[in-house]
Amino acid sequence: MAASTVGLLHPGRMGSAIAAQLIAGGHQALWCPAGRSAGTARRAAETGLTAVETIPQLLERSAVVFSICPPAAAEEVAGHLGDYDGIFVEANAISPQRTIEIDARLRATVVDGSIIGPPPNEHSTARVYLSGPDDAVELVRGLLAGSSAEPVPLGERIGAASAVKMAYGSFQKTSRALAAVSHAIADDYGVGEQLLNEATALGSNALADLDGLPSAAARAWRWAPEMLEVAETARALGLPDALATGAAEVMSRWADDKDDFDLGLPATLRNLHRE
Repeated sequence: MAASTVGLLHPGRMGSAIAAQLIAGGHQALWCPAGRSAGTARRAAETGLTAVETIPQLLERSAVVFSICPPAAAEEVAGHLGDYDGIFVEANAISPQRTIEIDARLRATVVDGSIIGPPPNEHSTARVYLSGPDDAVELVRGLLAGSSAEPVPLGERIGAASAVKMAYGSFQKTSRALAAVSHAIADDYGVGEQLLNEATALGSNALADLDGLPSAAARAWRWAPEMLEVAETARALGLPDALATGAAEVMSRWADDKDDFDLGLPATLRNLHRE
């Protein structure tokens, strides 16, 4: 597509990597150094971003503005847009509900975005999921087309792109925390090697194993009490127990599915929702 001018609010590690992909595609990427750290300024200079003095200047010159910042700052950053009426890509790791609320407050055309994967470069690829008005999504897709930030359109529903990030992050981040607690329990009892052996033998990706979920629901009536025992073990060692008690709560939602090994995936997922 023809070269465009894009604004970045604000270029951290991931934002700078996305900006580098845009610049490599022939687009100009703007940022505003006012109030930003020396580290951010160095990263922006290394990436090749063009500095402007104020946020209003950035907005005036940008056909598209990306917000890529820590989740807690998403509303504050969106608040800088004022009467900006271009395309605003809300690409932060926030809930679909927060994205919908931001969309409702802005004059800009909002594209819901989420980024999964490492900062994209010549050696690694990230997926940039996009949802929102078709014309706006197509324009953003064109900006990123052919880059290591692979655009993945999801249709018009605001919140869909954020939901991919929340669903993936729910497992990917929580599983790391759960692994840490599991290894801490084993380490305290001197059985870390045995746990690692069992983990290696397990060799499965639970997030990809959809066929295993109905079986888990059928056995949850036995697994939930075991999770409470895990919680007690963790508490006694001074470790966090919330992951185990949370797992027990999830399994309690399947209490009526006891030993129903013909349950099927749609009912397994439906029965997790609170009535």
